Amino acid sequence: MDPLYLAMSLYRRRKYDDCVKICSQLLEKNPYDQASWSLKTRALTAQVYVDEVDVDEEGIAEMIMDDNAIAQVARPGTSLKKPGTGQGGPSAGIRPMSQSGRPLSGFVRPGTQSGRPGTMEQAIRTPRTAHTARPVTSASGRFVRLGTASMLSTPDGPFINLARLNFSKYAARPNLAKALFEYIFHHENDVRNALQLAALATEACQFKDWWWKVQLGKCYYRLGMYREAEQQFKSALKQQEMVDIYLYLSKVYVRLDQPLTAIEICKQGLEKFPGETTMLTCIARIYEGLMDMINAVKYYKDVLKCDNTHIEAIACIANHHFYSDQPEIALRFYRRLLQMGVYNSELFNNIGLCCFYSQQYDMTLSCFERALSLANDDNSTADVWYNIGHVALGIGDTNLGYQCFRLAISSNNDHAEAYNNLGALELRKGRIEQARAFFQSAQSLSPHMFEPHFNYASLCDQIGDLQSSYNSAQRAVSAYNDHCDSKDLLKQLKKHFALL
Repeated sequence: MDPLYLAMSLYRRRKYDDCVKICSQLLEKNPYDQASWSLKTRALTAQVYVDEVDVDEEGIAEMIMDDNAIAQVARPGTSLKKPGTGQGGPSAGIRPMSQSGRPLSGFVRPGTQSGRPGTMEQAIRTPRTAHTARPVTSASGRFVRLGTASMLSTPDGPFINLARLNFSKYAARPNLAKALFEYIFHHENDVRNALQLAALATEACQFKDWWWKVQLGKCYYRLGMYREAEQQFKSALKQQEMVDIYLYLSKVYVRLDQPLTAIEICKQGLEKFPGETTMLTCIARIYEGLMDMINAVKYYKDVLKCDNTHIEAIACIANHHFYSDQPEIALRFYRRLLQMGVYNSELFNNIGLCCFYSQQYDMTLSCFERALSLANDDNSTADVWYNIGHVALGIGDTNLGYQCFRLAISSNNDHAEAYNNLGALELRKGRIEQARAFFQSAQSLSPHMFEPHFNYASLCDQIGDLQSSYNSAQRAVSAYNDHCDSKDLLKQLKKHFALL
């Protein structure tokens, strides 16, 4: 069999390592074999390819040094940075929030578990993904290599040496330029050289190729030049209407903190591509970020009308029903996920909570036991123990609840909610100093939560420290107001503290 044909067959079957080996052998015999060189480039790219439409995580630099904000005080319901002004529905006050004030979604995706910290210390300490314990950076987990492309392949050196490339020559050859661009952009993560190649190729094709304009927009977006990216995507959209271009453009507006414009772009795309689940999901995510759960659930249901196996839509609808005091309905959605083959710790944890609140106690502990056995990291284990502690408190076993919260802290020493609940239990026992320590730990770990401030204010009020009580109450109101209307909390504060 012809080795090049075999390599192409391996590439189509996604056996990229074997494909690269065969291409390398062919290049050793003939270093100027363009077909083998192009195929090897595509295979190396496919090994590390990440869809830029869906994967996007704000790094520390973007969080702290964001100079793209237009209005410091946005109108209610128009900013993702202050989403608490949206229409959160009845569950807005009790739904867990990220540090940015966004409600935690029912489905883990970039940007939902980490928030926008206010200080560099918080940025270094708090933003983490489910897969890593280190702070998230702009590289999104990819390795930035030194220069690696030339047509001449050597066994000891890099496959491609970017420093020796004549980009003008490659830009004039579309059959090689596109493969080379994707290799530089995805495999080498060298955005500046990729931008140079894309600019020369766009000029070589007399600005008539929409694909190169999209690549220019992606490079500008990665470099933080959002207005330039917006211009390229709009120009590409005039030449060729594609689903990806609408999604790229909506990402630009989300990063510019213009969520309503992003929603409008997706709606325009739905007029051209009716029933496109990716755009419906994009709209639902933005509404969820604005805490407009009514519209978010509406669009998630539209997603399920077009694709009834969409895991994210099912999980987010179930999450909404649970926090809307409808655990029986949420349980039906989670059971649907179980029937679809989703089998992980988080799902059994949620099913256990739904069973508990719908008074199906015989299933509750068995679901939590299954969740503990499937937990693959310390954060998941801590969350499961924390929820078991809540179940223990619900049945009146405070000793078991105390031990569960202790186990949660032993698994994850930064679990602020467990510290807060331990402080509440210690305060109930009259152990003032221990309760004070737990509340202060919770405040330092999660300053965006209002519960530790409220509880600490109550503790200070009991011991007669009115000034500290007043200051903590003010911080509680401030943190609560970032999430939703603080009238309910103010009523509770007035009941507890005569000074307010």
